[in-house]
Amino acid sequence: MTPPRRDASSTDLVILVHGLWMHGVVCTALAYRLRRGGHRVALFSYRSLRWAMNDIAVRLHAYTVARQPARVHFAGHSLGGLVILSMLSRFHDLPAGRVVLLGSPCTECEAARQLGRRRGGGVLLGRALHGWSSSEGEAVARVVPVGIVAGTRRIGMGSLLATLHGPNDGVVRVEETRLPGIADHLVMPVSHSGLLLSRAVADQVLCFLREGRFAHGASA
Repeated sequence: MTPPRRDASSTDLVILVHGLWMHGVVCTALAYRLRRGGHRVALFSYRSLRWAMNDIAVRLHAYTVARQPARVHFAGHSLGGLVILSMLSRFHDLPAGRVVLLGSPCTECEAARQLGRRRGGGVLLGRALHGWSSSEGEAVARVVPVGIVAGTRRIGMGSLLATLHGPNDGVVRVEETRLPGIADHLVMPVSHSGLLLSRAVADQVLCFLREGRFAHGASA
């Protein structure tokens, strides 16, 4: 278990953003470990199927401003990472610290492309992905330290809905997480859902929030 920390980071706020089909409660385990690491943590929830990307970005911005943080970090899982980057590309008035993305398909998403070709697939994907552009993420990475963790354990709903080639976490391919310009990138042997549940991943998130880079020599 990560021991409690009491340092300057304890005054920072970390906002966690969930992915497609989910609710903020799925970030509970990660939130607990970040709090044990000394951070204040808030969970942002949104309607991933009904709301467009711009709408979610506006709501995340308002949610952040309402908490009046001295400095705010963000960590997003899957689609949640794209929401964070989209918001930061639109709004430049936040005291942004660092950003960690977990299994976020920043450049493309083959699983979503294949699902979209199926009957009813568009409904399952919702509206948010249509509003994403990787150029937004690249713009953010030029001014805010962004670290990305990708998984390689092929367990997840994506493996049932799509055929994915190359290393992947069951939903997102490792190559799809490689956003140009980011501060650091780390590949770990965890599944898409496991990125939120793994203690080792949480330790890496804490490391990036503290150091601006991952501990590449650490065991997974």
